[in-house]
Order: sequence, then C-alpha cells, then structure tokens
Amino acid sequence: MGDPRGFVKNTQRVPEARNPIERLGDWNEHYMYFDEEQRRKQASRCMDCGVPFCMSGCPLGNLIPDFNDLVYKGQWKEALRTLHATNNFPEYTGKICPAPCENSCVLGIIEPSVTIRNDESSIVEKGFQEGWIVAQTPKERTDKKIAIVGGGPAGLACAQQLNRAGHNVTIFEKRSKLGGLMQWGIPAYKIRKEVVQRRISILKQEGIDFTLNCEIGKDVTWADLKKDYDALVVAIGAEQPRDLPAAGRDAKGVHFAVDFLAQNIARIYGEKEATEGEQIKAAGKNVIVIGGGDTGSDCIGTSLRQGAKSVVSFELMPKPPQERAEHNPWPQYARVFKESSSMEENRNSGGQVEYCIATKEVLKDEKGNVKGLKTVRVEWSTDDHGRPTFDEVPGSEETWDAELILLAMGFTGPVIQGMVDELGVELDLRGNLKTDDASKMTNLEGVFAAGDCRRGQSLVVWAIAEGREIASNVDTWLMKKASLLPRVRLTPYRY
Repeated sequence: MGDPRGFVKNTQRVPEARNPIERLGDWNEHYMYFDEEQRRKQASRCMDCGVPFCMSGCPLGNLIPDFNDLVYKGQWKEALRTLHATNNFPEYTGKICPAPCENSCVLGIIEPSVTIRNDESSIVEKGFQEGWIVAQTPKERTDKKIAIVGGGPAGLACAQQLNRAGHNVTIFEKRSKLGGLMQWGIPAYKIRKEVVQRRISILKQEGIDFTLNCEIGKDVTWADLKKDYDALVVAIGAEQPRDLPAAGRDAKGVHFAVDFLAQNIARIYGEKEATEGEQIKAAGKNVIVIGGGDTGSDCIGTSLRQGAKSVVSFELMPKPPQERAEHNPWPQYARVFKESSSMEENRNSGGQVEYCIATKEVLKDEKGNVKGLKTVRVEWSTDDHGRPTFDEVPGSEETWDAELILLAMGFTGPVIQGMVDELGVELDLRGNLKTDDASKMTNLEGVFAAGDCRRGQSLVVWAIAEGREIASNVDTWLMKKASLLPRVRLTPYRY
C-alpha cells in the first residue's frame, strides 16, 4: 500500500468526456486520457483492504490491489505483468466492461469507488505504447490439434491459453474478422476496431491459426471438425435476438439491432459485410429503439451519428432508482440508474427515453413500410410468489411516428445450426449448450462449450473467464493430467 492516506487525500476523478454534441460528428472514442500523475493519484485511492471484495466482484479475479499499488509506485511494466496474469485482454475489459469490481469496492461504501476500470485501461495502453506487449510463442509443441468455433472473446481467450500450453489451435470464424461483438456489435466510439485487431494480430504471431469466412454446419460440417481434431471447443456466443411478438412485425423497416450495428461498423471500415443484405440506415428518419440495455444504447448513438431525425428509446421495465434499494446492498452489483453516453447525447439532441411502456402494434403504410407504433403504459407489481409482473394502464394507449424500428431486447441463446441434429449435442432448459459441471464437456466426448453459448448472454469479462477456464479443462482432458493453466471461478458469489 504505497500511500495509506491516498483515499483520504484524493477524490475520485474520471477522464473528461468530449462534448456530447461535438462527438456526434465522428466515430472517435468519448473520453480523454489522464496523464501519469493523475493516474497514480487515482490508483493511490485503493485501500489494500484486508478482504478485497473487488477481486471477488471480478469474474477473472484480477489482482486489483496489487496492480493499483504498482501504478502508484510508477512500476508500470510490473503492473502490466500482474494484470496479464489473470486477464488476456485488459484493453477490452478496460473499455467496455461495466466494472462489477467497482461495485464491490470497499471504499465505495462511503465514497465514490476506486476507478479500477480506468486504471486497468491505462496500464495496458502504457504497455502497448512502450512496446512491452509482444507475441509469446510456446517453447515446445504437443501433437494435439484443437478446433475452436467462434472468434469472440471466449474463443480468443481459450485459444491463447491452449496455445500457451503448446497445443495446435485453429479458430473457425464465420465473419471476415475475429472479435465477435467487440468487432461487429459494439460501436467504434466505445472501442476502436484497431484496438480489437491489435491484440488479435499478436495471437496470430503466437502461432494460432485463423480460418475466416467459414460457417460450421454450412461450409464445414460439425462432424468433420470432431473427426479431424483431438478436441472441439464451441464458443459461438448467444446470437439469437429476442423478437417482438406484436401485430405488424413483418413491416419493412423493423430490424434487429445486431444487424444494424454490424452493418454500420462494416460500412465505416470498408468491410464487405456493408454491402450484404438490405441497407439499414437511420439518416433522416424517426427512429424507435425497443430495449433499454447496452445494445439499445448503442443503437441510439449510432442512429444519431448517422443523422436520424429523432430517436426515442422504449424500455418495458421501470426506471432504476438513483441509489441502491434495500434489497440491493453492497457488495452486490448496484442496480441504479446510469445515463450512458448515448443517452446523454440523445437527451442533448432533444430525444427521450420512455420507461414502463409496451408495444401493442407495428403500424405500416399501404406499401408495407413501417410508419409507427402503438404502445401502452404498464404498471409493475409482484405476484403471490414474489415474481415481478405488470398490468396495462387503461386509457394509456399512444401512437408514435417511426420509419425505422430497432429491436434491442436481448438474446435468447446460441444459433445452433447443425449441432443438435448432426452432432447430437444436448441443450439445457434455456436452449444453451449443456455441459458437465466439473469438466465443462458436453454430452459428447471431446466437445466442450465456452462463453455465452454455455452460460447465456453475459459480459465480456465473463466470456474471457469462460475461455480461460475451459482451456484448463481441455488441457487436462487431452494430457490426462492436471493442467498447469490457471483455473477461474465461473459462478458468481452469492452475497
């Protein structure tokens, strides 16, 4: 603990955000970067708690007090080594993770928490600037071949860990670039795609093979993969978007958020995906985004940058409280209201967010194009079993104009084309790949699952944790002895 009074002397400060109207003119990131002196002051606020709840709040178990102390002391290279000991891709989590660690920060009980995520981002960016982050190839290779299907954070983390164990790893990805939703879903103003690909180029230098534009079940059969490789890891994410069960859903101009976001990113970076399928553009249109989570927020920011006439966001749930509720105490993740950067931009642009509102019907013109929505307000309560439920408010029906409707209501599970009928993989009750609790293997010998396709839609930090843990399990199974790869806790603490 470099400065025992750091948290007393220094208040929380976060990097200043660019003007919300000004930044709508480009796709650059929102925030400025602190200089090293400011970063050291923020790191000094870490209290080196006897029981660091931040580490239990982090699915990766990052050594947070350790790297904060090293940053305060100016030992950046050692801080980077400490961070990389538990996290393969801290530049990803440092930019887009919602930081459950900060919600569990002990200082956060009485003061604003330590800026853990910003400290993490500063460490890894310093590492790239100084040239400390380079490819690390294994000294010896085994004769084992492993196929990983899916190039998102779970598949990438699993591949890097297995490659470090000396195995021969090939990633199969259906798109033209690896990265999953970090590449194709999250807008560039939250994480630049150069940042995503920067790390992936290092993985390639380390000896991991990539097979791109290859959809398993279509271009290559699942059965061939299982036959040609010693182990198969399925890390295909949970890409099946939740649909809107409303009359008129078939109107032209109603699209899933992921299609809109992916096409926009492809358009910015000149990828071939930009020209495939119907062109989805918000320019000059009244846009309604259904769904108030991160994906909905991304649709708002993207629509505004494309030049939307207006943007309205609909959320079925009530507006979260400003402070923790009694049933949501520290160190649980704080379910409180937070205005995302895109919501701030929309507010400053005259847009709005509507809570406790449900869609009744999609309205369309004589040509079948969407022209608006009919909605109703709802009131939430609990049933006799304590479960949340809602009722429509009589007389609260409204009509909204819209030429583009984006569905951002979450995901229901993986797209399992060919896996069940061709391989015979079992699914759990939620439609995810069912695995053994201990081995993380499916019902098929040598076939493992990792990430959202196994646990359901989740955070990037959980995806990386899944990839690391499943890699250890695969290595143990292949080599018939305990793996030296680190283990990760894949179940959240129940406080």
